[in-house]
This record gives sequence, structure tokens and C-alpha cells, in this order.
Amino acid sequence: MSKILAVFGATGTQGGSVVNFYKIRAITRDINSEKAKKLQVDVVQADVTNQASLEAALTGVHTVFAMTNPHFGGDDSQNEFNISKAIADTAVSKGVAYIVFSTLPPAKDISGGKFTKITSFDDKARAQEYIRTLPIKSAFCSLGYFMENLHTQPFLAPHRDPDIAAEDTWVLARNISPATKFPLLSAAADTGKFVGAILAEPDKYEGTTLYAATSMYSLEEQAAIISKVTGKKVVYKQLPTDEFKAMFLVLPIPGLDDLFAEAFQYGDEFGYYGPDTEKLVAWSAGKARVGAGKLATFEEFLKANPLQLQ
Repeated sequence: MSKILAVFGATGTQGGSVVNFYKIRAITRDINSEKAKKLQVDVVQADVTNQASLEAALTGVHTVFAMTNPHFGGDDSQNEFNISKAIADTAVSKGVAYIVFSTLPPAKDISGGKFTKITSFDDKARAQEYIRTLPIKSAFCSLGYFMENLHTQPFLAPHRDPDIAAEDTWVLARNISPATKFPLLSAAADTGKFVGAILAEPDKYEGTTLYAATSMYSLEEQAAIISKVTGKKVVYKQLPTDEFKAMFLVLPIPGLDDLFAEAFQYGDEFGYYGPDTEKLVAWSAGKARVGAGKLATFEEFLKANPLQLQ
């Protein structure tokens, strides 16, 4: 009997990267979407807020790759932790043998309670700890900053700065030191390489977290690489936190300014994964199941996914 791997968010960035491993049951809310139709796998509809559909989707499944989208504002009953808990509890009730959960570092705990508004990190981290208490084998993949964010979150991409006279200069702006390094990952290309390492040797990685990133890049280095690939002058500018938060006022999502401001400050002071971030990233990159390829560098990502500076 085939061991079925159920992949949540199969038409998204992370899930789509995992779909090359095992016999896949791809779970998505819309099986009629163009992305779903292109998947050469068993596509099953499920809504993570609908218990009956979750149970049906996980019937007969051996392994689950679970990822959840961040929940900003609104009804707390739909927050990320509760959705993660529902997936994990259903997996246990349906006899699933193994769960691989896409997580993030516990920013509140690592910072000793200093940063409390990075909910997109803390909800996943809390779900990870909950899964560890369940009677199911588990492993975890903690993803670095997505290189794709420059495309999907254009407010973080370089922009023209009215305070800089040169019209041919773009500014990559954050509220922290230019020397601060962050782990970067091409999530669409490389998430599956880390998850694939776990799937290939599940017993070896049971209870383990892989810290998924290609490498560490300072903000100055990121600006220089964007400049090199685009052929435009891109510089880094450190903003006061209030000015940085003002960049988010055009977005209709309350609290997003505080979340991003604290997320970057947290990384600046404590390291994305804590004090051993660089060691954890290097160790995990060596475990990635790259096959004939390799993890994409930031420069390679930008060449394959050109950034249009406005």
C-alpha cells in the first residue's frame, strides 16, 4: 500500500515546493483553480475551518505536511494556532503516522517577553509545542524570510525616496542596522528540499527542527545584490521606527505596522532564530535534500524572478 503524503496549501508557495515528494494527496480550498488543475497528483478539497472536510482529506493518509497562513486581526477563533491545532488533532484522530509542520521561531520567548506583537511567529511556535505533546511522530521546518516577499509584499521592496536628490536611486528601508543579517530562502524553489530531507529519513529527524534558509544576508548585502541584478542604484536606509511604521498606513490591516517593526527589531537584537542563528542555518543548509541542484542564492533568485523597481 502506498504511503500517502497530504500537503496542505498545495497550490501555495510552501506546499507547491513539497509536491515533488512521495505519492501526494494535495489539499486545497479550490480544486477547480488553474493551479490545482495543473497538479499531477490526487487533489482533495478541504477547508481547515471545516472539521468534516479535514477528516475526509486525512483519511488513509500516512504523513502530513502542514502549513498555515498568518492571521492578522479579526476573529480570534480563526487564528493560526487554532487552525494548526485542528489539523494536528484531526491527523491524530485519523491515525496519521507523521506530521511535518512549517513553523517559525518563538520571538516572544527568545526576546524574554520584550517583543509581543510578532503573532505570525508566536502562533506557529505555540502550535509546534502543542504538536510535540501529541501521540504522533513529528518534525519541524522553520522557514527564514522568503525572497519572494519583495514581490508579494511590495511595501518592503526598494522605493524612490524624496529625501534623496538623485532620481536614479532606490532605497531599501528598514528600522534597524544595515549590518543585521537575516536568513533568506527561496520558498517556492527550496522549501521542498528541506521537507524532503525529513521525508527521506523520518526516524532520523523525528523531534528535530530544520532551519530552512540558503544563507545569511545583511541588509547592506541585500541592497547591493538588488542593485547588481537590476542595474539600478539601490542603497540601504535605516529609518526611525515611527517613520518605518508609517510605510504601512496605506494597508487596511490593523497592527501590521507594529508586527513588522517588532519583527525586524527582534531579528536585530536577538537573531532570527536566537543567538545561534548562523550556526543553525549553516547546519540545516547542509541537510537539505538538493539532489542534482542546490539551494538558490539571493542573486540567483532575483535573476530568475526579476524585480521591477517602481
